[in-house]
Amino acid sequence: MEFSAKQIAEFLHGKVEGNEQVTVNKVCKIEEGEQNALSFLANTKYTPFIYDTKASIVIINEDFALEKPVTTTLIRVKDAYSAFASLLELYNSYRFNRIGVSSMAFIHDSATVKENCYVGEYAVIEKNVSVGANCKIYPQVYIGEGVKIGDNVTLYAGVKIYHDVVIGNNCIVHSGAVIGADGFGFAPLEDGSFKKIPQTGNVIIEDDVEIGANACVDRSTMDSTIVHKGAKIDNLCQIAHNVSVGNNTVMSAQTGLAGSTEIGDNCFIGGQAGFAGHLKVGNRVKIAAKSGIISDIKDDSQIMGYPTFNAKDFMRSYILFKKLPEIEKRLRELEKKSHN
Repeated sequence: MEFSAKQIAEFLHGKVEGNEQVTVNKVCKIEEGEQNALSFLANTKYTPFIYDTKASIVIINEDFALEKPVTTTLIRVKDAYSAFASLLELYNSYRFNRIGVSSMAFIHDSATVKENCYVGEYAVIEKNVSVGANCKIYPQVYIGEGVKIGDNVTLYAGVKIYHDVVIGNNCIVHSGAVIGADGFGFAPLEDGSFKKIPQTGNVIIEDDVEIGANACVDRSTMDSTIVHKGAKIDNLCQIAHNVSVGNNTVMSAQTGLAGSTEIGDNCFIGGQAGFAGHLKVGNRVKIAAKSGIISDIKDDSQIMGYPTFNAKDFMRSYILFKKLPEIEKRLRELEKKSHN
């Protein structure tokens, strides 16, 4: 696929400086520019590269002032970063615009798949499943009985959706993710063994959620495990049974939420954070990577450490922690002097 500078500028409502007929068919970093590639400049740190980049087209902010001539074609827009993101979205829509059902896919007679969908090889869609319009179901996806999927959903290769899961509109689930497996519920018995507790609930994924590769969202014991609208779950995260993840909350890789934890809206959770069960985390909370959360957290808190406490207090404490060997040495010297 090729696009000219003129076409790109029209799409972005920008202005071309240079050859408006030059075309591009790929994207690149400005510092690694190459012919027939499109790049952008938003961070002033990379300004020097604009003057010698080999990229054919570079998107820049409309108020960017050139200090000397450039050889590349420029497209001036209000916000170069967001404009480039819009172009990548357009590029992906062309690249992944697949439609049609493979003859090697299995779709149960009672399942419904709406218009403009793609179903890849060896995908399995069980009975009473409903799949909305414009969905992409890649090879080897399994969709269990009674699952409901909205419009514009993408399930990448190898995704497994267990029975009765509900997925809203505009969601993306990456390869290897498992949605709706049993929650980790076992009752200890007198002989030391464990009796499995049936997990009779389901999982609800609301609109505009993205779930990373090999992440797991377990079904609830009763009711629903819920990932609310706009949440973004990174790769290798574990969301246990009866958990609720708030609207537009972002969770980085290898985070683990134990059962019945409630995470509020617009939270930022760093990688490898671990949550004890039955906790309530407020709205707009920021949690540093590798934090251990063992108690409830109030709205607008910024925390870190294991166990966690206020981030600023943690940094002050860490300064003292690093000085402990020096403090110990001084204490021993004082003890020696006092004995003498």
